[in-house]
Amino acid sequence: MYLVAPDSFKGTFTSAEVAAAMARGLERVGAEAQVCPLADGGEGTMEVLVGALGGELVDAAAHDPLGRAIEARFGLLANGSAIVETAEASGLGHVAEGERDAEAASSAGTGELIAAAAAAGARRVLVAAGGSATTDGGAGALEAIARGGGLRGAELAVLCDVRTAFERAPSVYGPQKGADPAAVARLEARLGELARNFKQDPRGVPMTGAAGGLAGGLWAQLGAELMPGAEAALDAVGFDRRLAAAERMLTGEGRLDSQSVEGKLVGVIAQRCLATGKPLDVVAGTIELDDAAARLSAHSVRAAATIAEIETAAEAIAGEASSDDQVRKRCPGRPARRG
Repeated sequence: MYLVAPDSFKGTFTSAEVAAAMARGLERVGAEAQVCPLADGGEGTMEVLVGALGGELVDAAAHDPLGRAIEARFGLLANGSAIVETAEASGLGHVAEGERDAEAASSAGTGELIAAAAAAGARRVLVAAGGSATTDGGAGALEAIARGGGLRGAELAVLCDVRTAFERAPSVYGPQKGADPAAVARLEARLGELARNFKQDPRGVPMTGAAGGLAGGLWAQLGAELMPGAEAALDAVGFDRRLAAAERMLTGEGRLDSQSVEGKLVGVIAQRCLATGKPLDVVAGTIELDDAAARLSAHSVRAAATIAEIETAAEAIAGEASSDDQVRKRCPGRPARRG
């Protein structure tokens, strides 16, 4: 039996869509599949946790990164916690490529959702910090939380999908959010000023750069706990128990590269599979392996850019595994183009 637990192929397919395609491919050759869609603290984390832990999605008024009024959602979990996904209100998906402005973009919408979750009675608010359009160090979110009545006694934890420190957020993530070199320098100066005035200095602290420094601002001013998002998501869905019951593991993500083994979901799954001796296969939309290849070299790695290709890759992996006990390696030079 395969445990099928992929991340989303960001911007293309959700983790649930990828998992379903993988399962169909496995079933074509008679392999049993247990589907467990996952996320690493970035986009999709809210729906994964609500599905795994039980709960409901709640609509709330908020603002997008450029201050436009929108309807967004947060999750109320059955255990009394809430999950706020940064991408819901402050995500890059809300901003067209031509209007991306890393200096103007605000995390206020995420703060509005955090305040709404606290007002709804959540005892603990989890913030999935990934996929943001912002590099404001959490300043907008902090102001919005204060305007919305504060945390009302709720604990705050941030699920981070990167380990980048606060001061490096502009140079590492600013360009993809519309920042040219001059804007990156201004953003670095702005975050430096914020850091000097926060209750705690987030500079140099791992994970504080997540979501353009949002994680650092919530940690520095509100004492938020910073948590590796992939580890938290795996633990929430009972991954270790599910892996123990499976014979093999199949996962995937949109881009497989050196960052995949630096706290991303596939890298964390690989570590757990190696620790338990479970064979792991990986399907990715784009493969650019360098030093990561050595750490994933015991596994079959395939490229698949469409749902049909994902199904076919899973079918081929299962066929090879059924005919040979040794996991075979295949690293294609160039994946198919996305349609």
